[in-house]
Amino acid sequence: MPTLMPETRPAVSLAPRPLYEEVAELLRQRIFKRELEPGSWIDELKIAEEFGISRTPLREALKVLATEGLVTMKVRRGAYVTEVSQQDLADVYHLLSLLESDAAGVVATKATDAELKELQALHKALETAATPATKAGKANTDQFFAVNEQFHMRLLQIANNRWRDQMVADLRKVMKLNRHNSLLKTGRIEESLAEHRAIMEALAARNAALTVQRVREHFANGLEAAE
Repeated sequence: MPTLMPETRPAVSLAPRPLYEEVAELLRQRIFKRELEPGSWIDELKIAEEFGISRTPLREALKVLATEGLVTMKVRRGAYVTEVSQQDLADVYHLLSLLESDAAGVVATKATDAELKELQALHKALETAATPATKAGKANTDQFFAVNEQFHMRLLQIANNRWRDQMVADLRKVMKLNRHNSLLKTGRIEESLAEHRAIMEALAARNAALTVQRVREHFANGLEAAE
C-alpha cells in the first residue's frame, strides 16, 4: 500500500491594511485631538503632501469618516470636520443611554466574578486618573478619557452583543467630537467618577434594575454637562 503523504497547504499571505484605512485612522485621531477643529475645512492637497500620498486614498479615507459622521462632504466645497448640533448630541446620548444601560443590566446578572473584577480594576484606574496630578490640582484628563472608554467598551464586551457593540462604537465616535466640552467643565470629572462608583456598586450587588437606572443617570448628567 502506498504511503500517504501529509497534505501540504500553501502559506496564507495576509493582505496588508489598505492605505486609505491607515489614512482614515490618522485623520480620525487628529479630529479627536482637536488638531482638526469642528467646522474646519480639510485641505486635501496639504494633507496629501504631508502624508506623501496621492489624493485618491485620501478621498477614500474621507468617505469612511463621512459614514462615521466625523466628516461632512459639501458639494463643490470639499470635506469639513462635522459640527455637532445640540440636537445631534441629544440624539447620540439618548441612544447610547439605551444601548449601554441595557448592556450593563446584562452584565449585572450574567458577568462572572472575574469579569466584575476586571471592571473594578478599570474603575480603580479611573480613580487614579481623576486624582489631581499637578500643583494646580488638575486631573490627568487624557488618561481619564482613555480609561473611561476602556471601561465602557469592556462592559459591552462582557454583555456580548456584537450588533449593539457596532452601534455604540459608531455613536461614540460622534460623541468624541464634543467630549472635551463636557468633561473639562469644572467639577464634571469628579461627578462622572461618583457616577461610576454608583454603577460599580449596583454591578457588585448584581442588581440589574439599579444598574440600568444608574447608567442612564450617568448619560443624562453627561448630556447636561455637554450642553
